[in-house]
Order: sequence, then C-alpha cells, then structure tokens
Amino acid sequence: MGFKMGIVGLPNVGKSTLFNALTKTAAAQAANFPFCTIEPNVGEVNVPDSRLDKLAAIAQSKSIIPARMTFVDIAGLVKGASKGEGLGNQFLANIRECDAIAHVVRCFEDGDVTHVEGRVDPVDDAQVIETELMLADLESIEKRRANLVRKLKGNDKEAADQDRLLAAAQEALENDRPARTVEVDADDMKQWKMLQLLTQKPILYVCNVEEENAAVGNAHSEAVAQMAVEQGAGTVVISAKIEEEISQLEEDEAEMFLGEMNLEEAGLDRLIRAGYSLLNLETYFTVGPKEARAWTIAQGTSAPQAAGVIHGDFERGFIRAETIAYNDYTECDGEQGAKEAGKMRAEGKSYIVKDGDVMHFLFNT
Repeated sequence: MGFKMGIVGLPNVGKSTLFNALTKTAAAQAANFPFCTIEPNVGEVNVPDSRLDKLAAIAQSKSIIPARMTFVDIAGLVKGASKGEGLGNQFLANIRECDAIAHVVRCFEDGDVTHVEGRVDPVDDAQVIETELMLADLESIEKRRANLVRKLKGNDKEAADQDRLLAAAQEALENDRPARTVEVDADDMKQWKMLQLLTQKPILYVCNVEEENAAVGNAHSEAVAQMAVEQGAGTVVISAKIEEEISQLEEDEAEMFLGEMNLEEAGLDRLIRAGYSLLNLETYFTVGPKEARAWTIAQGTSAPQAAGVIHGDFERGFIRAETIAYNDYTECDGEQGAKEAGKMRAEGKSYIVKDGDVMHFLFNT
C-alpha cells in the first residue's frame, strides 16, 4: 500500500504551489487569491528510495517500480468553515479519506502575497484550522450519538462500544484537545479508526519559509516546531518556491541547484520521510530480472499480511517467505550470493517483516 496525505491550510499559504511542485503538474491553480483550489486535486508521486535502484542494478531488473504516495490538495479552510463559511466545509469529507494531514503554514514574509487575516502568525493559523476540524468533529459526534440511542436501549453491544469511544472523543474535544490525544486500547483500535474523525488523523506541519531560510528555517518555523512537540505532531521545513523550481529541472541540474541552496535533498524526500515516520510505515522489496519493486507496509506487519499487499491470494495461501535483509543482499551481490552465504531465511506466518527485507513468497493457489 501507499498512503494518502491531504494538504490543508488557510488560503495563500502555499498549498497549491507545493502540490504542483510535489506532483510536477500544473493541475492545481496557484493564484494569489483565496479559494483558487475549488475541486480537490489528487496527484501521485514516486517514493524516492536509493535502495531500490541498488537492488535493481544488482539483479539487472528490466523495470523499477517505486512505492507510490498520493497527495490531495484540499481547498483553503477559513474560520467558520465548520459552519459553511468560505468553501472549506464541502471539502471536510476529502480530509476524512486521507491517512494523514500535511498542514501547510505560512512562515514567510511577503507583502505581495495577501494573508486572509492580514498578518503572518503560523501558530495562530494552525489553531484556526484545528478549531474548525474540532468543531466539525463535535457536530458529527453529537449526531452519531443521537442516532445510537435506540440501539443502546436494546443493549446492542456494538453500539455501546461505539458510543463509549465517541464519548471519549467528545470529552477530549470539549476540553480543547483533538481526538488523536485519546488513549485507545488495542482491542478498540479497529472500531476507533472506523469513526473517521477529522482530528484523529496524524498531523505533519509543513513550514513554508522563504528561499533563503529553506535549510535552517526561521523564527516562525521554530514556533511551529515547539507547538508540534507539545502536540506530538511532526514538522518539516520547506520552501514551496524552491520545490517548484526544482520540479522543472533535470536530475543533474536539480542536484546542483540543491547544492547551491545548501540543501542535502529535495523537500519531497523530507516530506515523505516525515510522513512515513508519522504513520509508522516501512518498505520491503521484491527483486528479480523482470522487475525490482518497493512495497509500503505498516510497522509490525506479518509476512502473510505483507504478501497480501501484493495480492489477496498470496496471503490466503501463504506457505513461507524466502527473506534476505537488504544489507545481506547487497553485500553478497544478490540472491544467489546470499543463499551461498546462508543469509536467505525461510520465514513463516509469525514473522514480522523488517524495513528493507527482500522477499519472495511461496503460496498455495
């Protein structure tokens, strides 16, 4: 699986510029006025992973298929969106469909780019969006709990469990805390996720800074980072303008440009890495002469579940997984060398896949 990240923020913070750069398209209109993004734009990008290229070179794979990540550019939310102000309210459903939220906050000063509130205060901007999502969740919870009354009177256990979880989320929200701060038992986790609350989503603050501050950030991004630590959220510093320029360059030109800007890697790489960390994701590989491919899984995924990411039949008929650690594969110059060195392992149903594993699944049809 890949994962889907919704890009949100107030109007004119650089969401669409960042989206265009990340997806290397002009699908999202980047204009200096609110609500220029009216339909949610969706774009897929390759997840950069140098390990995949190295594996493909060793195996002489004819094709390379990276993991994919989906970005959804969601219209600029404004104060009052939960009550229908602006255009934000109609896009709340798009946020529900995402695995995580990339909350772009304006951390740059530019008199030529208007701000919906007439000032630059990224922490306050973040709180405006968070408040609107919390209000939308509260409204949703109240309606859902009201609809459960009849089932609760009939002693419906599933309804009772759902109401208990909704009540816990409601208590948090009424105390100005997002739903993601609620401690949920492992037994309740499946049903908790099914609630699909907006403030359940893990959040990554994307600090959009001036070009000259792309490497180290500025006072605004430092304030956001402090807020993120208090919330248990993630942060990444990016200059959307730089990313837009990089997206138009050839690979060698892009590397030279990054060097001139004192940046070790493109913002896309940092954003994806931060997103993976936020969602506790990792990668395993399948490698052969036909193709080398990266697959995204959650940390703690068992071998049969990992096989199921490729095809459901692989999970249902799982027998074992021939597994080679990435370092063993590269150090032994491929599968045959790893076999001869005793580095290939036969792993069963209880095996928990590790990041970088090179795997071949055996299954019954």
